[in-house]
Amino acid sequence: MNQKLLFLVPFLLTSILGTSQNIVCLDIQANPNSSDPALSAFTKYIDVFGVGIYAESSISDEKIKHVAAIFAEWLDNNEDGIVDDMNVLSGLTSRNALMPIFSQEGSSAENTFFNNYNGDGVAAVCYSFEIVTTRPLTTQFDATLEENLHTISSIGYANAYPAEFSEDESSNSLLNQAMDLARGGHFTTLPNPYPAGAWYTYDDATCAYNCMATEYFYWGLTSKLGIQDYGNRCMEIANEWQPCTSNQFQSTDTLLYNLLTNPIGYVIPTNAPDGNYCPSTSAIENLEENKSLNVFPNPSSNELNISSNQGNYLIKIIDLRGELLYEFDLIDESETKIRLDSFSSGLYLIQAINISNNKSENIKFLKR
Repeated sequence: MNQKLLFLVPFLLTSILGTSQNIVCLDIQANPNSSDPALSAFTKYIDVFGVGIYAESSISDEKIKHVAAIFAEWLDNNEDGIVDDMNVLSGLTSRNALMPIFSQEGSSAENTFFNNYNGDGVAAVCYSFEIVTTRPLTTQFDATLEENLHTISSIGYANAYPAEFSEDESSNSLLNQAMDLARGGHFTTLPNPYPAGAWYTYDDATCAYNCMATEYFYWGLTSKLGIQDYGNRCMEIANEWQPCTSNQFQSTDTLLYNLLTNPIGYVIPTNAPDGNYCPSTSAIENLEENKSLNVFPNPSSNELNISSNQGNYLIKIIDLRGELLYEFDLIDESETKIRLDSFSSGLYLIQAINISNNKSENIKFLKR
């Protein structure tokens, strides 16, 4: 599943860890926002599709790369270098989502951050002692999987698809409906005890309704992907979550299982992240083999040619953060040349929308 591609953009520069089996094509940079009071205590930074992963100086390079790789794998689950659901990414970047990594609870960096942070882009944090880079998991759970997914679900999915994933206690979202059934009722305060028959019985009194929904999304998706099914893990989490294997989850929580398995208009990860993230050049499609469009040369350094052999298209060129860079109409049997001087080196997405039937296809090209 893990492949290799050398990108020359900030968040996709190849570096192979010498002390780990993991291959992570994400490069550590200096903190670009060190003048921000909330972020001033961080020295290490990785940009993952426009979402900042920030770490204290004491965090090892291996661990910050691991956190960034897991975040990238949740968003780009097929690891082709393109975010699977751009609406989820937009939900994250529109709120300047970030993932802080602290050495320990109550560290000076953590205090500096929370004493000065006023945004709405943080839903979870990582602590160094919780980051487990070895795979497969056998005895110790890797909290990186959980904390990254909390951020992506509660900021990305909840804002991109409120009818399905809103976590607000007043919302009748499909996620909330499923959770209320799993908990045995619509509880805005912690029930004591939970009703008999409830299988989601999270008992942290500080976790409000929306927090319960965040945790519920995590339990469901990780169980579906088999992430919780190892060693004594099911026994360890039974006080909070009972259907911990994929089969148990499918048979017990049919509402959430269907929501995560049969997406309509949204994309849900189908593979468990493993800490390796390095998309492949083979993911770049050669449009000369496409019946309706040609894009050449691909990769390209200076100029890109796009031509139509069949049909009229609206062409959009989008970067990996979801930003529209260029848009034009392409008429049947015509060709458009695009100068790439203003494009940074890296991978881009061409979205071709057929004007006659509104169907679209996505094509990748690499600017050298």
